Amino acid sequence: MDMEDKLAKIGITGKLFKLYLAAVELGEAPVQEVAARAGLARTTAYDVLERLEQEELIRIEERGGRRYVVAEDPVGMLQRLELKKQVIGDLMPQIRSLYNRAKGKPQIRFYEGEEGIQTVLWDTLTCQSGILRGILSMNELIETPGLAEMDVYIAERLKRAITLKVLRSRDKEVERIWPSGAEQLRELRYAPEGISLGVTQYVYDDKVAIVSSKRENYGLIIESEDFARLQSVLFETLWSISSPVAASPASPTPAPRRAANGRKRGEEA
Repeated sequence: MDMEDKLAKIGITGKLFKLYLAAVELGEAPVQEVAARAGLARTTAYDVLERLEQEELIRIEERGGRRYVVAEDPVGMLQRLELKKQVIGDLMPQIRSLYNRAKGKPQIRFYEGEEGIQTVLWDTLTCQSGILRGILSMNELIETPGLAEMDVYIAERLKRAITLKVLRSRDKEVERIWPSGAEQLRELRYAPEGISLGVTQYVYDDKVAIVSSKRENYGLIIESEDFARLQSVLFETLWSISSPVAASPASPTPAPRRAANGRKRGEEA
């Protein structure tokens, strides 16, 4: 596959390709010269060059009453494609949510293994409402995904200003961490005696995310407005009969540990 075929895959085709190649080969030159090299009329070239300038592949400069085409460093093309990929990745949960809502069908996504659990956990930070409702099984989370991953997750949650309302069971507590506190944007309550919350679940927007125990080792995202609304009602019902926990004295936010996979993301639960 030659250069023209490859650039066509990212939309640089036809006249765009001819003018871009001419601009790169010349480095910088008057519009008329670039158009001639591309085999196009100058009037036709102006419109196409404007599109190339919008894509930041070239820039057009005025010099002494003449317009010059200056080719940008091609490495910028790769950087812009990476940026577009990142932006689209960040927006994908919202776009999919709108798409699925239009289809009127719930979506269920199942993820296996530790990497799958991390995928589900991090999806909760796409929360648009700014409030996460979480039922957390601390002993299970400390095993998988582990404290290092939870630390970077919490820091990212705080960075995005997402508040967590969390229910836990005293029988699942293994460390004196993750208390109530305004600094941590976390309000903790303990479920009534006899109610053991052994699976982690988050409810946010129109999604319900489930993180299993290490033994079962899976993550699950159910995207359904009706189901999320039901789980929110059940959460608030349990919340109303659970015991509030006084906020701990303000203390500095601990520096995030590095996750086991090497990623440095953000603190939590």
